[in-house]
Amino acid sequence: MRIIGGEARGRKLIAPAGLHTRPTSDRAREAVFNILGARVIGAAVLDLFAGSGALALEALSRGAGRAVLVDSDRAAALAIERNIRAVKAENRATLIRSDWRAAIERLRGERFALVFLDPPYHMEEVYAQAAQALLEAKCIDSDSVLVMEHARGLSPKPPHPFEIYDRRRYADTEIGFARVLAEK
Repeated sequence: MRIIGGEARGRKLIAPAGLHTRPTSDRAREAVFNILGARVIGAAVLDLFAGSGALALEALSRGAGRAVLVDSDRAAALAIERNIRAVKAENRATLIRSDWRAAIERLRGERFALVFLDPPYHMEEVYAQAAQALLEAKCIDSDSVLVMEHARGLSPKPPHPFEIYDRRRYADTEIGFARVLAEK
């Protein structure tokens, strides 16, 4: 696994051992960032189930302003710390080793333009819960994009007032792009 584009292109990343983390494939990660395009530049990024941190670190490499990476797993946190150093992002990346709910509460009021949601497969209900919690904590608004990665065929639906405006498939993975519907 490596950083695909930007200033840290080619830098190798490590993934935590075990079955709790399934890193996003290089192909899917490249496609996500091609879809996001210039939206990444200067963005505040939240990777709520960071695993290896590859998505947030790819965003930093491509010009995001800062990233907060959250994971409660010890092995994942150690891998994330090493990966942050590997891409020389110590000044722009913050690791929160915590449950996702506690992390959102801690981040209350901090705005994020991009939020990556890729919980472990056994946590399918979390997409809607996390989207709602982020909205209530004022961490996202109508300009924010949620990038929801999940097993093919799962198709999680975020709660109202969210809409999925794009969905892509890569092998056994699907990625949905969601945003808050603007009030009329």
